[in-house]
Amino acid sequence: MDIKAVQNSYARWAPVYDKTFGAITNDGRRRTVEYINSNSGHVLEVGVGTGLSLGHYQPGMKVTGIDFSDQMLEKARNRVQEMGLRQMIELRQMDARELDFPDASFDTVAAMHVLSVVPEPERVMSEIARVCKPGGRVVITNHFKRTRGPLAALERVSAPFANVLGWHSDFAIERVLGEPSLTVEEQRPLPPLGMMTFLMLRKTGG
Repeated sequence: MDIKAVQNSYARWAPVYDKTFGAITNDGRRRTVEYINSNSGHVLEVGVGTGLSLGHYQPGMKVTGIDFSDQMLEKARNRVQEMGLRQMIELRQMDARELDFPDASFDTVAAMHVLSVVPEPERVMSEIARVCKPGGRVVITNHFKRTRGPLAALERVSAPFANVLGWHSDFAIERVLGEPSLTVEEQRPLPPLGMMTFLMLRKTGG
């Protein structure tokens, strides 16, 4: 999926995202942020989208959210203003393949439902690892392809339509596990129906 396809897809999705895919993934998103809240520090949320996660962060957390889509960010900014979160949330337009932050800037980096959307996810993971502090956490929530069963067949059929759907239905988990400085410490299924997977990776050092 190229960056222009991503831009066009999410321009289409932005008006209805919260009531469609966003609604389906809300429970997993809430559980993921609750996990992030268990530690203090500065959080980077890569692919913040319309900001559905932002109201779940506990007071006192400092959160920077980035997204490539201006349409998504506009909705996120409106949400931040309506919920009175301006003191804790900073939102910036950015390409996740080239994060405009110094090395080791964040205690936690979150990527929820974004890695199967972006071009060059391996490059995005490299940038995520770079800006995460040694000893810090990388928290990922994403759909990964199945190897058997009826859903696996459906994923294979949907795969050629990635540019239209806005995500890769056959996205392999190995594509986010190749960064040598990140080690998997936790992996578990998330609702709905275990379709999503929660991963927590620790950056070595520190």
